[in-house]
Amino acid sequence: MSSEELRTSFSDLVVSSPTRTEGQTNSSGDSSSEGGLQVTCFTEDLHDVTLHFQIVRFSKQIYVWVGCNTAKFGHLYAAATTRPDNRVSVTSVLGGTSDNTGSGMARRLVLKTGLNIVLACNIPKDSPMLEAAAERKLVEKLKGLGYMAIDFPGGKVSFVAEMNFLPESHGERISCYRVLDDDGRTISGSRFQEVSKEVALKMYSEMVTLQIMDNIFYEAQRQGRISFYLTSNGEEAINIASAAALSIDDIVLPQYREPGVLLWRGFTLQEFANQCFGNSMDYGKGRQMPIHYGSNRLNYFTVSSPIATQLPHAVGAAYSLKMDKKDACAITYFGDGGTSEGDFHAALNFAAVMDAPVIFFCRNNGWAISTPTTEQFRSDGVVIRGQAYGIRGIRVDGNDALAVYSAVHAAREMAIAEGRPILVEALTYRVGHHSTSDDSTKYRPVDEIEHWRTARDPISRYRKWVQGNDWWSDAEESELRSRVRKELLQAIQVAERMSKPPIAELFTDVYDQIPSNLREQERLLRETIMKHPADYPTDVPV
Repeated sequence: MSSEELRTSFSDLVVSSPTRTEGQTNSSGDSSSEGGLQVTCFTEDLHDVTLHFQIVRFSKQIYVWVGCNTAKFGHLYAAATTRPDNRVSVTSVLGGTSDNTGSGMARRLVLKTGLNIVLACNIPKDSPMLEAAAERKLVEKLKGLGYMAIDFPGGKVSFVAEMNFLPESHGERISCYRVLDDDGRTISGSRFQEVSKEVALKMYSEMVTLQIMDNIFYEAQRQGRISFYLTSNGEEAINIASAAALSIDDIVLPQYREPGVLLWRGFTLQEFANQCFGNSMDYGKGRQMPIHYGSNRLNYFTVSSPIATQLPHAVGAAYSLKMDKKDACAITYFGDGGTSEGDFHAALNFAAVMDAPVIFFCRNNGWAISTPTTEQFRSDGVVIRGQAYGIRGIRVDGNDALAVYSAVHAAREMAIAEGRPILVEALTYRVGHHSTSDDSTKYRPVDEIEHWRTARDPISRYRKWVQGNDWWSDAEESELRSRVRKELLQAIQVAERMSKPPIAELFTDVYDQIPSNLREQERLLRETIMKHPADYPTDVPV
């Protein structure tokens, strides 16, 4: 509320002469309610001076008038506790300075009552005893009216006489931020972060690259050339647009459906292929399943299979950036199913309490493998949960690259500048199966999948916008797809021919000096392989 609005509000609520009842109040101190207002007027003779008091409660705001001259408001102050240390902030709304009589009284009333107060005080500055007596009388009256907040160990609260249970929801669903319609046209009146032609074209080319990479690796798994794969089909905008809004200094803690973030940061197709084939050039030395990428160089933590374990880690990473006063944040990705894990709730509470600059990015694609969100939670999606932990949030169309880019860009600025966590919920749809171990047609209608694959494809939508700006042509499209496919097939051939990490690597990188029990395990493994060579891969050096 602005100073002018506050001043007008006070003028509307406070009776110009506290002794004039107008059917609402009387000078004996009785209270009455009308139109949502609770008004109390009384007079007191203090130190041979008649003081007039008026207390008006409207919604959660307390308006107080106290003075010896009923014809003047005196100075007007707004006082309230402020985040995060509960100190009292006093604003001079009408006349006066911060060291005036009313300013000190406003501050003390907030400290003693726990209420947010707008105070008009008309007591002479040279009458400290009169001011103190008036203050005591106000505290006594506020307590008697039941307005005072009590500072319980669990929180500061005020009281009401009615027994009211909170509703299970806010009623209206939280709206979803969008910039482009399904035909790639900017929605009239939409506000979004401007993106240069260079960045816009890189975003598009990387979205196409991710799509081609997913399709070819998926086919490679079906051919038996790699053991497992998991696509990002339908979620390319989430991957690339969110990554484009970040800095390379920001720390990424992914789930397993964010390879596009790593692609944007500079992970090459050859590096992707090396990991999926688990060869000797794989940074994880073949110990992880395919798609469990990681890169220290690119500030991208290695994917962890257990759901949501990365969320508390992200809070710790963000807090370390804050301690080091780095101009960076952490971001962690997870799906709607991950919000059912305890780590989700622990991480949000931890981040809020510690004011950690971390972005929680939820890909709400409607399915946790085969469990729909209707069986996952009763709340209005995920973003609403941030309020319970004191975290700001936004819901965004995850198939709209410009909306995702703008939302994450703004979230990053807030997280760093204000030192706070932000929750982003991107609504999208997983067009592909959960993984190569899943057949989603067993629990989703085929026509539903096809609708999202065609009518709601994020790449097609974004391409229309890029072409609408005369930044892209059909010839460039054909060249891009041909080149990426050729580069990826070559990378796969190289990765496939490369040797596997030797057996000895199974026992390294845990202890500086390998203990005797691990040496014994290594000896037994080698003996077993020698006895049963047909049961073990022939391309793994023994």
